Amino acid sequence: MHRAGPLFTDLYELTMAACYHSLEMFSKATFSLFIRAYPPKRNYFVAAGLEDALRELESYRFYPEELDFLASTRRFPDNFLSYLEHFRFSGMIYALPEGSIFFTNEPILEVSAPIIESQILETYLLNTIGFQTLIASKAARCVYAAQNRPLIDFSLRRVQGLDAGQKVARSTYIAGFEGTSNVLAGKIYGIPISGTMAHSFVMAFDSELEAFMAFSNLFPKNTVLLIDTYDTVKGAHLAVLVAKKMEAQGEALNGVRLDSGDYVKLSNQVRRILDEAGHPNVKIIATGGFDETKITDLLARGAAIDAFGVGTKMGVSSDAPYLDIVYKMVHYNGRDVRKLSPGKKTLAGEKQIFRKKDEKGRFKEDVLGLRGETVGDADPLLEKVMEDGKILCPHPSLIRIREHFKKDFSGLPEKYRSLSRRNFYPVTLSARFRALQDPINK
Repeated sequence: MHRAGPLFTDLYELTMAACYHSLEMFSKATFSLFIRAYPPKRNYFVAAGLEDALRELESYRFYPEELDFLASTRRFPDNFLSYLEHFRFSGMIYALPEGSIFFTNEPILEVSAPIIESQILETYLLNTIGFQTLIASKAARCVYAAQNRPLIDFSLRRVQGLDAGQKVARSTYIAGFEGTSNVLAGKIYGIPISGTMAHSFVMAFDSELEAFMAFSNLFPKNTVLLIDTYDTVKGAHLAVLVAKKMEAQGEALNGVRLDSGDYVKLSNQVRRILDEAGHPNVKIIATGGFDETKITDLLARGAAIDAFGVGTKMGVSSDAPYLDIVYKMVHYNGRDVRKLSPGKKTLAGEKQIFRKKDEKGRFKEDVLGLRGETVGDADPLLEKVMEDGKILCPHPSLIRIREHFKKDFSGLPEKYRSLSRRNFYPVTLSARFRALQDPINK
């Protein structure tokens, strides 16, 4: 949305930068951003957030009011603040295209720049890439669970903040959602907007039928009736009356919405009522605490639901509300470096991900290798997207990103799509890359 700016950071990024400056440490450093471990029940991730990151970095600078604030803290030397007056990001970035399927320990992106520049980006990149990847990965699971039924993002009222609301809408659309209730996201990103009515609307009228008629009269092309305010079965019969009235006027009732109760029993009752009245094309839409787990359960038990509004649990990724995503130095001043802390070891060197596929285009294995090498007929995944601080190519449209996700997901073997079983996709190291790590271990 709007500029975050370099003060959107943790203090230690700036204190480290000040130390580097005082010691005249300006050599190139490469940092790798990756996820160390899968959250529960996860087997893959969906990359998202790159467009926001690149746009921010291309205009990354300290404005006078920001420098005034830093000066007011009395923490930083004057010559460092003077340096920040002219600060610009001048580095290079390799990254996975948005919508890409990837796995633990694979870099989502790598930043190469003078150490102050590459260091100071850590917090922003972790926040931006981490959150959007978290939501896109959750949304992909919901889409898979729905078995080709449309999903709409209904999470805006429960996500944590304005910016999160926009990013959830965008990330879910990348992963295959059909639209969002978020009008601002519709304006910013061109995502189709969708919505019905609240129970308060129904209760504002003297009768349920009067409310339904009023809505259908004003929105004859987009009428979905909320039928569970009082009695769902009676609401379905009233929806039939509205459908017949609309049909006589050359219009059609799009759907009815269930927001409570025994969804399996009620959806089947409502389906019979609609079908027997001659309206088999009226869709049944369900809302109310849905995510991939609830969707899977209801469909397995025979719910007659045609589409879902998916809100809170998806918008906050309730079962896995964070990723173990990190940003670690892998190369500095001409030498490869790695962290050896117990449980937090990293892999040295500037990397490339190579993906092997079978003859049908299904993923077989990923190989982590060095940026400049080749690995047989495997496809390299990381692309150079920024050089000298400038974006190299126009970012793809959301439609193209959606298509890229759909193609990538179609290549993911079924066992790794599982919503409950842990099946870890094989990620190995090339011989050259493995040999690079050995001397650093000693």
